[in-house]
Amino acid sequence: MSGVLVELTLRQRPPLRVDLRGLLPAALASLPVAGIEQLRFGHGRHAVPLAEWFGVQRREVADLPDGSAELRLVGDCSRFDRIGTGLMAGRIVVEGAVGDYAGAGMSGGEVHVQGHAGLLAACEMAGGLLRVDGDVGDFAASALPGSMDGMRGGSFIVGGNAGQRFGDRMRRGTAMIRGDAGDLLASRMVAGTIAVAGSVGAHPGYGMRRGSLVLAGPAPAIVPTFVPAIAEVPVAWQLLARSLARHGGAFETLPQRRIVRHLGDLSAQGKGELMLVEP
Repeated sequence: MSGVLVELTLRQRPPLRVDLRGLLPAALASLPVAGIEQLRFGHGRHAVPLAEWFGVQRREVADLPDGSAELRLVGDCSRFDRIGTGLMAGRIVVEGAVGDYAGAGMSGGEVHVQGHAGLLAACEMAGGLLRVDGDVGDFAASALPGSMDGMRGGSFIVGGNAGQRFGDRMRRGTAMIRGDAGDLLASRMVAGTIAVAGSVGAHPGYGMRRGSLVLAGPAPAIVPTFVPAIAEVPVAWQLLARSLARHGGAFETLPQRRIVRHLGDLSAQGKGELMLVEP
């Protein structure tokens, strides 16, 4: 059994941002090195060959599943946007930072960023796994500009901190933040689950309709449009806590901890739940 590994090593940082949408493992697996080098991507008003920025290597790897493909980018790719956009299968690993829209609209496969990510990571993600070891910018797991649907499925794991409006209009899936989150976390959330291990900014759950927001760090100020829940849900909490605990870290102890539930956002006739995890 073997698969194809394509490795792109950054040779020089571009002066402008580069749009790498369409650079996907399955599309590269059947191309020779020369063909990959000549693929052209948007750089300002021009389309520039990939070889302008990256050295390209292609080889078969025995420890990949038969017929599968992996793309590996090595270097600081913070000026390269839309890495992993539309991914349906295969794996992308970035040994460094990435630009905006990482994993946007992906529906399968895995993207692993071993650094920070820019704005709008995982926006309109529908499936698969996006893992960012560092921080993510504003509007992660949210909607694309001009759209109404945020993250719609899959799993999104942030190893560092998240910016403002994380999970805005989120509709489905699971998003986890190991660090802190900015203001307006889960704003206008429709469904899904967001869990935060660290502290959160102002107005968590603003305009929240449904879904679960799990806050395992310091308890934030709860706005009056969220009200304490009367009924306890020990079975539902255990199922959710065990699911989150599988990801380890600060979430590992969730099944052993109690919660205080608040329901809302009543200002939007919401029926979501905000769960404050007790120490």
